[in-house]
Amino acid sequence: MFDLIVDFLAGGVTQASWPVLVLYFLVASQFTIFSVTLYLHRSQAHRGVDFHPVVAHFFRFWSWFSTAMVTREWVAIHRKHHAKCETAEDPHSPQFFGIKKVLLDGVDLYRVAKRDASITEQYGKGTPDDWLERNVYGRFPSLGPTLMLFLGFALFGLWGVVIWAGQMIWIPFMAAGVVNGLGHWWGYRNVESNDTSTNLTPWGLIIGGEELHNNHHAFPSSAKFSLRSFEFDIGWMMIRIFETIGMAKVLRVAPALEMRTDLANPDGDTVKALLTHKFQVMTDYFRGVIAPTLRAEAAHAGANLKELPRRLRNALSSGGRWLDHEARETLGHWVSQRPTMATVMDYRRRLHELMEGRNGEAMLEALKQWCREAEASGIRVLQEFAERIKGYRVAHAH
Repeated sequence: MFDLIVDFLAGGVTQASWPVLVLYFLVASQFTIFSVTLYLHRSQAHRGVDFHPVVAHFFRFWSWFSTAMVTREWVAIHRKHHAKCETAEDPHSPQFFGIKKVLLDGVDLYRVAKRDASITEQYGKGTPDDWLERNVYGRFPSLGPTLMLFLGFALFGLWGVVIWAGQMIWIPFMAAGVVNGLGHWWGYRNVESNDTSTNLTPWGLIIGGEELHNNHHAFPSSAKFSLRSFEFDIGWMMIRIFETIGMAKVLRVAPALEMRTDLANPDGDTVKALLTHKFQVMTDYFRGVIAPTLRAEAAHAGANLKELPRRLRNALSSGGRWLDHEARETLGHWVSQRPTMATVMDYRRRLHELMEGRNGEAMLEALKQWCREAEASGIRVLQEFAERIKGYRVAHAH
């Protein structure tokens, strides 16, 4: 009898080998990742894709079973993150809570937000509200991981408990810590969005494509997170597989931006493109106008750019928005001493302001005026950008 107990504790009913234990951990963890990124995030929070009811319910069950997350609560907290991003009301911004807090204790920030019923009430609309949600998933959220613990123990003995503990630590750390923390702190940016979001890597393999966080913030409702040809989003690959077998319907992806040539003035299509791609427009302005001007200033001075720290040079892309007061003052003084740079930064500010407008006709007139003045500025890169921006148009879906 004692030997039977020892054998059970050592390997459960399966007496699985090491490769099987590793495989179980990887598969179960991947199910959890896909449940979060495909169902909770892309489908429920942003309505970028609809899944067949069987697939949707499996994801809903698995997110409860493996993480204790309730769909309505997760969706509400995430929607508020987008609505209040990088403000004091953002549930998990490293700009306010600090990178250490969000990275290492992001789960606690999630729990704090979850206890605020007003968040769920305001931002959780449209999520499942059936009998199972009201009486099982929402009522007993901790029951899911508890059942998972007992299942793992029964299958693999004490190793099942170890695997369960690894899942309970790994998934929340990667989702609540790495994406919400490092995804607003470190990485590269394709698009100058109105926040500090970054892409952690161009290959979204480990956390379901969530690595492409800047791309997502630029186009939140897109079911596809990759934007550039060298980027890969494993979550999008899974959506395409589900779509191919009739188990998913893609509702929205990020629209492409195309260029027309030889337009004398911007038109209604230009305005639509600027409203749709305003973050991309500001990215193009930084790369096409500000960066070349910065290089020209350095060449003219016969010096390198070390006089302006890299952090401040990069901050030119956002007009210094995310700098503290002292750093913003330093950057402002540096710009004011260089007339050409001061001019292109002023045109950046005006372009950003006109794209915040809601009146299409007024925006078109303001854009025409902006282009005329830019073309008369005598600054070659600014003139070229003004000529190019007239031809912006949202590409037709194929």
